[in-house]
This record gives sequence, C-alpha cells and structure tokens, in this order.
Amino acid sequence: MVLITARNQFPLCYPCQKPELEGKISDPKMKKLFAISEELYKESAFLRSIKSNYLKFGKLSDKQIEYFKKVAKELKEKKKAVI
Repeated sequence: MVLITARNQFPLCYPCQKPELEGKISDPKMKKLFAISEELYKESAFLRSIKSNYLKFGKLSDKQIEYFKKVAKELKEKKKAVI
C-alpha cells in the first residue's frame, strides 16, 4: 500500500522503486549526501526522487541538494522525537 496525497501524481512504493535507487555513485560528495538510512528512503518519496534524478542525470541543482538535506534532517529529528 502507498499513501497517496494530492502532491503524489505518480505514487511508487519503495520496493518497486528500490532497483532504480541502487546505481553506483562515484562522486564522494554525493555518496556522502545519499548515505542516509534506508528507513528514510522508505518514508519519503521526495528523497527517493532526488536520488533517482541524480542517478539518471548525474547532477543535481543547488536547490535540490539543499532540500534533500533539509528533508532528511527533518525526518531524522522526527524519528528521534518519537523514540
């Protein structure tokens, strides 16, 4: 099951999108950026889409990087608050 909101025009569950996210990342800076827990990728279609875009196109805009970091940080803090 996939949670659908108005923003999700094409919902994909994590197991369906996982093979797309397993590409090799050679840039050390990007490797560090995407080194977050699998749980965060499971929770956020946004994080999955950013990583997928990087693997497809080989680059990200500064805004994409900024928002990836922001969302990942917010999800980590949310998880800590729950525990």
